[in-house]
Amino acid sequence: MSKLVTIYGGSGFLGRYIARRMAKKGWRVRVAVRRPNEALFVKPYGAVGQVEPILCNIRDDASVRAAMIGADAVVNCVGTFDKSGKNNFEAVQAEGAARIARIAAETGVASLVHISAIGASADAASRYSRTKAEGEAGVLRHFPGATILRPSVMFGPEDGFFNRFASMARFGPVLSIVGGNTRFQPVYVDDVAQAAVAGIEGRASGTYELGGPDVATFRDWIRQMLTVILRRRLIVNLPFWIASIMGNLLDFGSALTGRLFPNKILTADQVKTLKVDNVVADGAKTLSDLGIAPTPAGAVLPDYLWRFRPSGQYDAIKASAKNLRQHG
Repeated sequence: MSKLVTIYGGSGFLGRYIARRMAKKGWRVRVAVRRPNEALFVKPYGAVGQVEPILCNIRDDASVRAAMIGADAVVNCVGTFDKSGKNNFEAVQAEGAARIARIAAETGVASLVHISAIGASADAASRYSRTKAEGEAGVLRHFPGATILRPSVMFGPEDGFFNRFASMARFGPVLSIVGGNTRFQPVYVDDVAQAAVAGIEGRASGTYELGGPDVATFRDWIRQMLTVILRRRLIVNLPFWIASIMGNLLDFGSALTGRLFPNKILTADQVKTLKVDNVVADGAKTLSDLGIAPTPAGAVLPDYLWRFRPSGQYDAIKASAKNLRQHG
């Protein structure tokens, strides 16, 4: 019988790429998520019945254990940007990660891959980064042989980074950002999926920091994105003190409404995160240690950001027609 991998958060941005790769390798894939009805799109990644979304709440021992029955390997892709509510930083990124590792060890799972993030540190200013570090510590405490992957900001067709700012750029002549001088090393989501596959198959061990081939400031990445979508915008870098006030006000507004309107614009914790460079540390194990050549952002961004161009997919046709008129 083919091997089975359980991917917690397997319908998310990264999880779906890992699920697709494992299905292609002939593994059975169990996608453990909170809302299986919203994860049905993963089923065609494999043959009938090969990829199955199932209900799981990583805050509950019995739920995590049920999703892991018979699994040869486990991947934890679950993360959150929500500092409050039931699925907050501590519940998901610290306690949830430790729970998955503990139950994996108890059930005799052969390999465990845990997705963390660059910047995970017990001394970090942001709760997001501190709970990522707590999660890593919990995973290694229960499953010392786990593979931990720390990606930088991930890009790809479904990303929440370039897509978000490209969407914002459609409205008005100004694009406001926070942390314009902070350096980022975006990594292609499918490269991270390849690294996860190496961990699942036992070809990786220890902690890896995953970044793309290029390092640039946040402002420069936004400039590159604007070039791809053929729009000229004035990039305004908000000072951190103004951004902190905005983040706190938005957080307060969300709390005041009983989280009826969750703050998905800018949180105070995100402002703290944006103060720190998001790049691979010197001496860290990287994609190259796994034999993976990192994909440059410039090779992929045009494939999915074209829809934010002024004329969408027709921009190239219009440019070609303009050239014909000029030479006609």
